[in-house]
Amino acid sequence: MSLDSESSPSSSRDWFFPPQSFVHSHPAKSPNYIRRFSDTSRLSRRYTDYHRYRKTSSSISDSHSSSTITNDVKFARTRRRFDFDRRSDLSLKSSEVEFSSKRKLELPDVSSSVKKVSDTSRLSKSIDSSLKVRWIFLAITASIFVVSFATIVHENLYLQEQVNNLETRISNLNSKLRVCNLFDDGNEDDVRSPDEVTDVFTDKKLKTLASIASLTLLFAPIIILKYIDYVSKSRSLDHNLEEVSLNKRLAYKVDVFFSIHPYAKPLALLIATLLLIMLGGLALFGVTDDSLVDCLWLSWTYVADSGNHANSEGFGPRLVSVSVSFGGMLIFAMMLGLVSDSISEKFDSLRKGRSEVVEQDHTLILGWSDKLGSLLNQISIANESLGGGIVVVMAERDKEEMELDIAKMEFDFKGTSVICRTGSPLILADLKKVSVSKARAIIVIAEDGNADQSDARALRTVLSLTGVKEGLRGHIVVELSDLDNEVLVKLVGGELVETVVAHDVIGRLMIQCARQPGLAQIWEDILGFENCEFYIKRWPQLNGMQFEDVLISFPDAIPCGIKVASRGGKIVLNPEDSYILEEGDEVLVIAEDDDTYAPAPLPTVWRGSLPKDFIVPKSAERILLCGWRRDMEDMIMVLDAFLAPGSELWMFNDVPENEREKKLVDGGLDISRLENISLVDREGNAVIRRHLESLPLESFDSILILADESVEDSAIQADSRSLATLLLIRDIQAKRMPVRYAKGTAHKGSFSQGSWIGEMQQASDKSVIISEILDPRTKNLLSMSKISDYVLSNELVSMALAMVAEDRQINDVLEELFAEEGNELHIRQADLYLREGEELSFYEVLLRARQRREIVIGYRSANAERAVINPPAKNERRKWSLRDVFVVIAEKE
Repeated sequence: MSLDSESSPSSSRDWFFPPQSFVHSHPAKSPNYIRRFSDTSRLSRRYTDYHRYRKTSSSISDSHSSSTITNDVKFARTRRRFDFDRRSDLSLKSSEVEFSSKRKLELPDVSSSVKKVSDTSRLSKSIDSSLKVRWIFLAITASIFVVSFATIVHENLYLQEQVNNLETRISNLNSKLRVCNLFDDGNEDDVRSPDEVTDVFTDKKLKTLASIASLTLLFAPIIILKYIDYVSKSRSLDHNLEEVSLNKRLAYKVDVFFSIHPYAKPLALLIATLLLIMLGGLALFGVTDDSLVDCLWLSWTYVADSGNHANSEGFGPRLVSVSVSFGGMLIFAMMLGLVSDSISEKFDSLRKGRSEVVEQDHTLILGWSDKLGSLLNQISIANESLGGGIVVVMAERDKEEMELDIAKMEFDFKGTSVICRTGSPLILADLKKVSVSKARAIIVIAEDGNADQSDARALRTVLSLTGVKEGLRGHIVVELSDLDNEVLVKLVGGELVETVVAHDVIGRLMIQCARQPGLAQIWEDILGFENCEFYIKRWPQLNGMQFEDVLISFPDAIPCGIKVASRGGKIVLNPEDSYILEEGDEVLVIAEDDDTYAPAPLPTVWRGSLPKDFIVPKSAERILLCGWRRDMEDMIMVLDAFLAPGSELWMFNDVPENEREKKLVDGGLDISRLENISLVDREGNAVIRRHLESLPLESFDSILILADESVEDSAIQADSRSLATLLLIRDIQAKRMPVRYAKGTAHKGSFSQGSWIGEMQQASDKSVIISEILDPRTKNLLSMSKISDYVLSNELVSMALAMVAEDRQINDVLEELFAEEGNELHIRQADLYLREGEELSFYEVLLRARQRREIVIGYRSANAERAVINPPAKNERRKWSLRDVFVVIAEKE
């Protein structure tokens, strides 16, 4: 009878005692269901014993035949444990009897063969052919092994067939039990359907594949790299050529990739992290019973926190968890190093000034020189009325060094922030880094050193600025060292460029100050932002008014020119009184700041008349030039235009006399065309007393000490040479001049007349000495000692650069004031405009000066050391002295 019929409800055998709850809940059906459940449990136990038998039988195939017989007895005992129904037990027992009988029949054959072998061995003792015995023994052993192996295979096949039958019966019983709802929800999970059994085998296959895949992915890169190395070496050996190996090429490609792409390192770290999580997840899926998703998440926890692997159980999970945790520690270390390098690189970039400046309407200074300090000071003063501003300095120096040098200047920047950046103005990327297109003014400073090289660099900088694609919002102010290079810079820069030639400005100022002592202080007040300076602004309420009335319309400013709209914005200094302001015209004034003045109602001013029709006499002068400048020919031409006929110009320097004329001619000077002066050449060293004593120093009206061309590359050396020359000249003058020239010198300083410096101060009253000093610090020392009448330094150039940077229109005003023709600053005696003890307001003096076509901008009292520019209370009267002087803007005489 089949198993199905035995498990029918009619069967009365009791194989299983179910729980009491089930019996009480199903009293009618309990015996039948109990027998079915008992049948299923017996089949399950036999299925389990079969698997134990298979594991034992696998070891039998590799053992000797005697172990096989012993194991058969064990299998016989195992088979007795199966408890099928009667018919099933009979069939199984009959099969076991047949199997054992076969074994017993086969075993005597083996023993008989062994006896034969022993007989053969006895016979072989009498025969010397031992080789045959060995072959026979090997053949017998092989036959025994083949017979044993065939027996084991037969048993395996037979038992496999029985197992398959048992599995079929178990699945049928499970399906019937499910139909009859035998199990409740708590026991239903213990029984597996055929689909579930299939899923179990499928899951095991997937886990095996996951383990294989993880190992493959782990060792695949190593194998590939070794293969690439082998291929590259084999190619090099085959071709005998010095070719780059394949692994070096790949390393080069990787290096280039990491160098070009800024985010390559984080991307590589992310990919490595994902690969580690994937490999760890696959490996955990192969050695644990969790799902793939849970294994991936568990792998991520091992990577994120290396301490999570402590809870792993079993050799496989522990091995995988430790490996993943170790990889996670490596990745964390690399990530920490990458983040640390990125932060260090960012701070290093900030420290070295490589970050971008995000500003607009700022002042940009390109370059570095000794004039930078005074330039920053003047810009800061100009920005004070605006509450401060932003100044960006970019030079080819270290950012920290620039900030340290600026801090040493000890200037009060009055709310202005100075930002330093390292870069080259010749590189467009560096120019964009400082927001060059958004700057309201760009100042190009001439570097210290050779003048030609400095101007060449300034020219290349202008070319770079004109090549900015975004365009420039502001204008460019370029400082040049040689007047001859101004044409090239303006040709390249066009309308964007305003030039200030430092040598030319200092040279012309020295000539003006030599002719008119005291003019240097006036220029310092006008060019600097600390006092009064030039401003241009439009006032619509003044349209239709004559310039004569405009002069007295500003209580806090002094008008001195008109920007004529009808003439293309040309600035006219000192226009005629009858000029009427038109719509669009702007007024040029001298005021303290751009927001401190405004027009007011016209006051009532008495004009009066000049005391006399006085013409300023022009007499011949004798001037000494100590040193040689690169623009000496320009200074000679300016002096020829200013001095009276019959004047003498002495040139004392160490340039050989036969070379001087050649240098002057090469510079464009035609000596034969000089009208007012005659040149006197003397050769000597200006720092050697014996050479200076050969000159008639007491006979010169003015002495100009120039910064010599031979030492112009070093400001300190040039200043030291100028200072030594000044002291020697003053000492020689003090020894030669009588003491009577000392009167009136008490106000100059606190030194006694008997002292050495006091004697030099007395000598300074006879002749005017103008010293050219490049370093502003040396200028301050000379100003305190009072041994030089006036000192002109690069500080005046810085003032001019700052003023032109604030308003480029002022450059036209300065060019006219410095030129040989047009208007210039003059110092006039008071007796030209008033009488002794006369009480006049400043407005009245201003209108009297208009009768001479002059504009009075300030005055200096007889006992005062400094002049007052744009005086307050212009309508108040005061007593004037004939020893007072007035500062005026007038046409050149």
